Amino acid sequence: MSETGVSMAGSGRRRPARERLLEAAARRFYADGVAATGIDTITAEAGVAKMSLYNNFSSKADLVRTYLDARHEEWLGLYRARLGYADGPREGVLAVFDAYADHAAFAYEHGFRGCGLLNAAAELPAGDEGRAVVRAHKEEVERLISGHLEQLLPGRPDEARVTAEHLSFLLEGAMARAGLEGDGERVQHARSMAAALLDRL
Repeated sequence: MSETGVSMAGSGRRRPARERLLEAAARRFYADGVAATGIDTITAEAGVAKMSLYNNFSSKADLVRTYLDARHEEWLGLYRARLGYADGPREGVLAVFDAYADHAAFAYEHGFRGCGLLNAAAELPAGDEGRAVVRAHKEEVERLISGHLEQLLPGRPDEARVTAEHLSFLLEGAMARAGLEGDGERVQHARSMAAALLDRL
């Protein structure tokens, strides 16, 4: 569901309207923002009638939540792929950083703008369900880091928890700077810092 706009569908087969709508929304929400992207823009880009959107999503808010859920699942897929090559818990922690770097390397329409989940959350009002989706994603990322650290630091659960929080802050800060600078270089720097920290544990 990446914002590259590249269809993975078989040649000649028309993809379901729901899939096209979600891909169009993902491109526009990431490039232009949630608030600035209207329903008409999404349906036009998806090449579907406006009624098709409401046949698949109950509202724009429902579409936004589906986009956020899909982006979370997309990131988990990148993480699991990286984890498949990880040799032990240290590399497991670094797989989290690598998955973020992979997301930053996508061919975004207007370049990398940082974490799409946080960008969307910043536009949503307090109490919006979409913000809860983003929070759950960030909490899961920290739990994944913590799980690897608990294996790396057996019998030291407090240190694992504190270090996981430290690394998640490092990662989020790097993503914020990378988004402002338009590339993933800061994420690579954060990975190197994380590796050095892990080697000192």
